[in-house]
Amino acid sequence: MRQRSTARSATPARRLASCLASSALCFAVASPSAFAYRPFDSTDADVVKAGEFELELGPLGSLREGANKYWVAPAVVANIGINIGEVVLQGQRQQLRGGEPDISSSSVVNTGVFIKQILRRGALQDADGPSVATEYGLLLPTLNSEHGTGFSWAGIVSQRFAAATVHLNTEFALTRNHKPGAFIGTIIEGPYQWPVRPVMELFAEQAAGSPRTVSRLIGMIWRSKEQLSFDIGIRTASAGDRHINEIRVGFTWGLAMRM
Repeated sequence: MRQRSTARSATPARRLASCLASSALCFAVASPSAFAYRPFDSTDADVVKAGEFELELGPLGSLREGANKYWVAPAVVANIGINIGEVVLQGQRQQLRGGEPDISSSSVVNTGVFIKQILRRGALQDADGPSVATEYGLLLPTLNSEHGTGFSWAGIVSQRFAAATVHLNTEFALTRNHKPGAFIGTIIEGPYQWPVRPVMELFAEQAAGSPRTVSRLIGMIWRSKEQLSFDIGIRTASAGDRHINEIRVGFTWGLAMRM
């Protein structure tokens, strides 16, 4: 989905983070709700409204994959509301701060462009029953990492109860190395009405010929205003004999676009 290096061109990827950050300053602030899905790898069955823009930004994070340690600065996801759903643009810059000598000191990963659409209006759209959505698009070439182009398609189901909100994700992909891959994950959130709600995510993914990744994340989301939410997540994962530890801190900011 949105932040996985195993399943998401150099020049477009390099420009993505600075372009999206500067774009946020070109729009006037309105008040759409900010419930996009930082700090997770999965997502929810909702989209921003047509004419609205939502920036998910992780200004600084920490990632350790085996012997390699990185600063993640920044991780960017931009959601642009259109008539049929939303366009999702994403990229993540990683700066090596210690590890194996043959690893690039700087890279841009998780680059992609996707379309997300609502298939069934439900609890997340203030209607009855589960919300159902789909997200599909291109896994773009990265900078100093994977250079191919892939494709992914995901199905998402979300349901809100009094005590919790649950999001289920399944994804099938053709990776940048042109190998089939699959992902299944779930997000569980605390009560929707709480201004600060605990969250967790579990997922497993695997591409053909690669070890299976099993990931766990716990964190919190604080809804400061209707258009602004802050988040923190602590993630641990394993991929074969390689251990992964990550700290994600960021925010989601909703804007209305004015030309």
